[in-house]
Amino acid sequence: MQQFGIRPEEPDDWWEVEALYDLCFAPGREALSSYRLRDDVPPVSGLSLVARDGQGILAGAIRFWPVHVGDHDALLLGPVAVHPTHQGEGLGGFLIHEGIEAGRAMGWDRVMLVGDAPYYARFGFSRLSGVEMPPPTNPDRVLGLEISPGVWDGVSGLVTRWTR
Repeated sequence: MQQFGIRPEEPDDWWEVEALYDLCFAPGREALSSYRLRDDVPPVSGLSLVARDGQGILAGAIRFWPVHVGDHDALLLGPVAVHPTHQGEGLGGFLIHEGIEAGRAMGWDRVMLVGDAPYYARFGFSRLSGVEMPPPTNPDRVLGLEISPGVWDGVSGLVTRWTR
C-alpha cells in the first residue's frame, strides 16, 4: 500500500469527504435508513478518519456514528469510501482497522454496520440477529463486531438515534 497520511477528520474536510461519498456511492445514498440515524447527530469526534495521498488529495474516508440498540450503545460504522484511483490498495481495510482500534481506545465495545457480509467478515463482523435497523433494511446486511468479547450477546431491539 502506498503511503497515506491518516488523521482524524476535521470540519474543513467535511465537504471534500461528502464529495468522495457522492463519487463512490449511488445517487440517493442519503435516502437509506442509516442516514436517518445520522441526521443532526455529529459523528464521534476522533473516530472519523481521512486518508490523503502524498499530494494532499483525499484518497479515503470513514465515519463512525453513535447509536442506541435497545438499551445499549454502539458505533455505527459508515460510510467508508476509497477514491476509485486508490481502490484495491488495502486503504479501506486499513481505515476500518484504524477506526475500530480508535473506538476501542475510546472505550466503545461494539460496532455495527449495514453492509455485505462476505466483505466485512474479514474484519470480524457477522450477522446480528434480533437487531433491527429502521426500514427498509435487509436484516441479512445488519452486521456487528464485538470489540470486547460477548458484548453483543443478548442485545436486541431497534437501532435508534443517539440522544445524549
